[in-house]
Amino acid sequence: MEKYAVVVAGGSGLRMGTAVPKQFLMLRYQPVLWYTLTAFLDSFPDMQIILVLPEHHMETGKTILRSTYDPDRIWMTTGGETRFHSVRNGLQHIQRHSIVFVHDGVRCLLTPDLIRRCYSGAVDKGNAIPATTAVDSIRMETVNGAVSIDRDRIRLIQTPQTFYSDIIKSAFEQDFHESFTDEASVVEKLGVKINLIEGEITNIKITRPLDLLIAEKVLEEREMGL
Repeated sequence: MEKYAVVVAGGSGLRMGTAVPKQFLMLRYQPVLWYTLTAFLDSFPDMQIILVLPEHHMETGKTILRSTYDPDRIWMTTGGETRFHSVRNGLQHIQRHSIVFVHDGVRCLLTPDLIRRCYSGAVDKGNAIPATTAVDSIRMETVNGAVSIDRDRIRLIQTPQTFYSDIIKSAFEQDFHESFTDEASVVEKLGVKINLIEGEITNIKITRPLDLLIAEKVLEEREMGL
């Protein structure tokens, strides 16, 4: 089946404490976003990428995509008011029945293997959402105080969230709602059962300075074959 990755990179540098948006920060030898795009290019030779960026960062995005080894498989569009609207803008460029991956541009450590497993899961069950298990104890605050929650039943959700194109495009025809925290929550609103697959503990979201240090170490170990 045809494959499209909608990579949403609309973040700012506020929590990172930098003037440069986090997707453009340098990580070892390349910008954060470069690693994300390269992982999708490496996953399938027919993967097409739709990069969604704020309008005032389009030129920077063009520079990064041109630095990849196959820029002809990447094209760009502008984002919207929220993540929901940015994803909707990206989906409008997909006209064929396909498998669609929606990914946070700053989750730059994902591997082609995870992308391929998401693809297989979506082909089999209509969608595939990568998730990892919680390792810390978890409590939920209530009016009666904080209560313990069984962490074995908790899953930490990642991207790429992957769907048949007709499912996710139909879901994003809905009006925006504050309960839409990710693509799975939008699709679930249609009554679709969400299918979780095993994610990757290294598939972190670059948000704070510490995340960059972790990412640098992960990339260094990968280069050494560890």
